[in-house]
Amino acid sequence: MEALEAPFWRQGLRVAGVDEAGRGAWAGPIVVGAVVLPPGVYPFRDSKRLSPQVRRRLAAEVRRVALGFALGVAEVAEVDRLGVLKATLLAAERALALLRPPPEALVTDYLALSTPLPLLAPPKADEESPSVAAASILAKVHRDALMEELDRLYPGYGFAQHKGYGTEEHREALFRLGPSPVHRRCFAPVAQAPLRFSEAEGEGEGLS
Repeated sequence: MEALEAPFWRQGLRVAGVDEAGRGAWAGPIVVGAVVLPPGVYPFRDSKRLSPQVRRRLAAEVRRVALGFALGVAEVAEVDRLGVLKATLLAAERALALLRPPPEALVTDYLALSTPLPLLAPPKADEESPSVAAASILAKVHRDALMEELDRLYPGYGFAQHKGYGTEEHREALFRLGPSPVHRRCFAPVAQAPLRFSEAEGEGEGLS
């Protein structure tokens, strides 16, 4: 199967793959990766299908072979204020603003960026685009590390295990401890949880 970015490569364009991690989580930031790969064939796959060990190994390979890569973060307060989609777009804008060399075309995983550049944004692009898969790997590895740090700052929620996503363990911790400062109040399971966490214990929005 031909890579989604192959037509851009044939035109001699630098293509950035863009993908996010953490969009559906109840806690923690949204992280967007942007990666420019030279034309070629790569082993990169959708990060959700990979073990943590394989993701870390492939993240190192992405950094080694990429012409450029960058990460953008939208913090919890921005997710609550803007909503998930606009916060994701903001994180993507931040990643692309940092990306060097600048891209000449974009491929995203169903993320309709506002851009003058040629854009492909089909669903499940991380299954057909090595650039998007590479971006998803970098975003996921970076966000996992942030959630492990948040687990140390706010113990008891299990952030290191579920990375802020909606598991039964997470739901039980929410109702036992109340939302932490890095929970997204715009998500119903968080909004419905009893407010037991003392805001005096921490006002952090997360880490970037």
